[in-house]
Amino acid sequence: MGYKRPRPVHLAAKLLRIRQALNLSQSELAERLNVREYPYISKYELDKNEPPLAVILAYARVSSIPLENIIDDDLDLFD
Repeated sequence: MGYKRPRPVHLAAKLLRIRQALNLSQSELAERLNVREYPYISKYELDKNEPPLAVILAYARVSSIPLENIIDDDLDLFD
C-alpha cells in the first residue's frame, strides 16, 4: 500500500545548527526561507514537524551547505 520513507534522525539538530551558524533568529530565518510563519522553524528544530523538501532546499541555498549534507545522517554539515 503506502511507502513510508526513512526520516533523517539528525535533521532537526542540523537545522538548528544552520540557523545558529547564520546567527539568525527564527523569524529572520523564516523570512529568508520564505516560510510564512516563524513558529514553523521552531517545530522543525524541535523535531515536531518535518519540513517539506522545498524548505530543506531553501536551507541549503541560504547556508551554502549541500542538500546531501543536511539530509544524510552519515554526513556532517560542515564537511
